[in-house]
Amino acid sequence: MLDEIKHPHLKDAYAEMAGASALPLWEIYHKLVSDKPAIHGAPHLWSYAQMRPLLMNAGTQISAAEAERRVLVLKNPALDRPGISQTLFAGLQLVMPGEIAEAHRHSQGALRFVLESSGGYTAVEGERCEMRRGDFITTPSWCWHDHKNTGDGPMIWLDGLDVPLIGFFGAKFAEECPTAEQPIYRNTDDSVSRWGSGLRPFTGQHIHPYSPVYSYPYAQARPALDAISTSDAPDPHRGWKMIYTNPRDGGHVLPTIGAYLQKLPLGFVTKPSQTTEAQVFSVLEGRGTARIGDIELAFEENDTFVAPNWMPVELETTAETVLFSFSDRAAQENLGIWRHRDL
Repeated sequence: MLDEIKHPHLKDAYAEMAGASALPLWEIYHKLVSDKPAIHGAPHLWSYAQMRPLLMNAGTQISAAEAERRVLVLKNPALDRPGISQTLFAGLQLVMPGEIAEAHRHSQGALRFVLESSGGYTAVEGERCEMRRGDFITTPSWCWHDHKNTGDGPMIWLDGLDVPLIGFFGAKFAEECPTAEQPIYRNTDDSVSRWGSGLRPFTGQHIHPYSPVYSYPYAQARPALDAISTSDAPDPHRGWKMIYTNPRDGGHVLPTIGAYLQKLPLGFVTKPSQTTEAQVFSVLEGRGTARIGDIELAFEENDTFVAPNWMPVELETTAETVLFSFSDRAAQENLGIWRHRDL
């Protein structure tokens, strides 16, 4: 159906076209081709102080086994379907002491950023990846994964997935593992030792389109971030920002999702920038304000906020701040459509 008709004298012709399942391009061209991207979703912040009690209450009401995955989905209030952005899904997941989120795999790629843990792991393709606060773990497309809490307190992390993007392609598949926990046949954090130290195995190839490293420990990432902050001046638009990379080619960790770690000094105000990627931020340390378009969001530790595509983003800190973020930039770069502009 045509919402508006620029050429009403062709109304009868358009009715005949509609009967043949056709549309006149000249009536809808302005919707398909425009001088700037359409913005999808709205800036929004999910306060951890508000979300954590909801998540913990769910932990008393439904088990990890019953829920399959005990996750509070972070739904963008301006979208009519689950998703934190047009292309990305996000949620806060809880596994209680002694619980196992049973093994499965799916065509969607996923990442985990750990907010709370007193001991536990995610197992990925036969390898256990320890989960400590600030650790970043990937579970690429069609890789077996399960989660277990071996500590004495709740284990909570931010999930990020490319669910809407994979759904757009009509390529959603999933499979349950016949056992609650997948077989473990590699050492704990094996991929870090094989690929994450500036070395790679002399023999054998990694032929997949994702990083061979499943775990990026914060104990390694934070010193690297601190090192550049002592030698380089902060970028006026980003502070000190680093990309989690695939050691094979220096590209993104997943073919659809890029991930980043960013440090901003006390009292720093970034210059605004805009990009075609949708960005999801998790506040690991610090506090401040995010100005996204004409919306101001005051953030604190463990909060999550989203910056939709092509909306100018400006960050101001009232304490030294470390932000983890992920976006659909990897998919856009692979498609050759990613753009950005520093204002």
